[in-house]
Amino acid sequence: MQQTIHPLPNKPEMKREIGFLDLTLFYVVSGLSLRWIATAAASGPSSIAVWIFAWIGFFLPLAASVLELSSRYPQEGGLYVWAREEYGNFAGFMAAWTYWMSNLPYFSAILYFAAGSALFAAGPRGARLASQSGYYMTFSLVALGGITLLNMRGVKPSKWLNNIGAIGMALPVAVLIILGFISFLHFGSATHFTLASLIPHTSIKNAIFWSTIFFAFGGVESGSFMGEEIKNTRRTVPRALIAAGLLITLGYIGGTLAMLVALPSEQISGLGGFMTAIVQMCHNLNIDWIVVCIALLVTLSSIGAAGAYLASCSRLPFVAGIDNYLPAAFGRIHPKWNTPYIAVFFYGLAGMLFAFLGQAQTSVKGAYDVLVSMSIITYFIPYLFLFASMIRVQSKPSGEDIIRVPGGSRIAIALGILGLLTTTITICLSVLPSDDEPNKPLAIIKVVGMTFILLAAGVIVYTLGKRRQARLTVNA
Repeated sequence: MQQTIHPLPNKPEMKREIGFLDLTLFYVVSGLSLRWIATAAASGPSSIAVWIFAWIGFFLPLAASVLELSSRYPQEGGLYVWAREEYGNFAGFMAAWTYWMSNLPYFSAILYFAAGSALFAAGPRGARLASQSGYYMTFSLVALGGITLLNMRGVKPSKWLNNIGAIGMALPVAVLIILGFISFLHFGSATHFTLASLIPHTSIKNAIFWSTIFFAFGGVESGSFMGEEIKNTRRTVPRALIAAGLLITLGYIGGTLAMLVALPSEQISGLGGFMTAIVQMCHNLNIDWIVVCIALLVTLSSIGAAGAYLASCSRLPFVAGIDNYLPAAFGRIHPKWNTPYIAVFFYGLAGMLFAFLGQAQTSVKGAYDVLVSMSIITYFIPYLFLFASMIRVQSKPSGEDIIRVPGGSRIAIALGILGLLTTTITICLSVLPSDDEPNKPLAIIKVVGMTFILLAAGVIVYTLGKRRQARLTVNA
């Protein structure tokens, strides 16, 4: 027996341009982040245990939920459709709204990291820009503008940026792991690993770190937002999820170990820690020429990650435009490029506007932390809808072509509950500012206030959309 899926009215036909390799690389570039490797290493050896807890508590439930929900609902929009079919139109819209809003500060955060990494390729001249907020802002605006134009031109050209970005992500991690192993053989470890050091400590600072690491495993749900642009969605998504999941897990744990071998944790920071470890190991091994190549790859990987999220998340306002929750223009397809060009353009433009918000009365490092915190809160709210949808869908029958979670409904419900718990805890912890934030009250106000404004704005937009739908019904 098949489930009844409510189709979107007057939905344009999309071209299926994304194959297995494209989707696998998409998951890698959106799910693996070099800045989280540096963040984890800065916390010391206990971060290895945290990675394992995060994999069990968040990534495993997430991957299982995406596997089954994308098989049951392979339509364009992914999360929007999943929440709408299980909990109604308002839930579907708010899940999509919070997800696409969360990536507005994400673009600046990931591009700040790219800008910091690019300075390593510039040598001593680049060091003078390390504390200049104008440089980071300009880099973010130019990069995001180029990404937006490329995504407006079509899936084919934009997916090549994602693919190259994934390679730029995987190669530096592989080099880091190899250099870490060679450095260990030649010089030993800069970090002393003991059983006690591997046990996570309970404190506010460590609790904030836990929430960050859980956030690092997000991203594998975004590929399904382009469900009708993926070749054989029901078959391709699970295969790509498994392949990319192994690479992401190996990259995070192996990369963190290698970085701790190269440097003591107190010498590592989130913005430049990855490249600092590379520079140190290359200098010790007399292969400094590699630094420039790795710096350029790291920069490219971060730009590719921003491109991947812009491509996938712009499909959410696209389907909301088709449903008339947003102006109908958002649901238009370009006649030549076959892309939701208006949704892509306005989403990219909104991301550029957010590049200005994070710099208000704070340092570059403070702005970076605020952007990340804003991303965590608004980014995790849609996961509540996702895991709740995973639980509720178990009461519905499935067809023979639906891929289920191994173990059936009991395992699926247990994973959904686990995902709900870890997501709720992460949202609560992500409000707390870091110890080195110079203006803690301002940071909390910015994070909580902006999150509240985004939620209230979503309710207003949904209400206006319902009125628009009513007028269209009367006119029809």
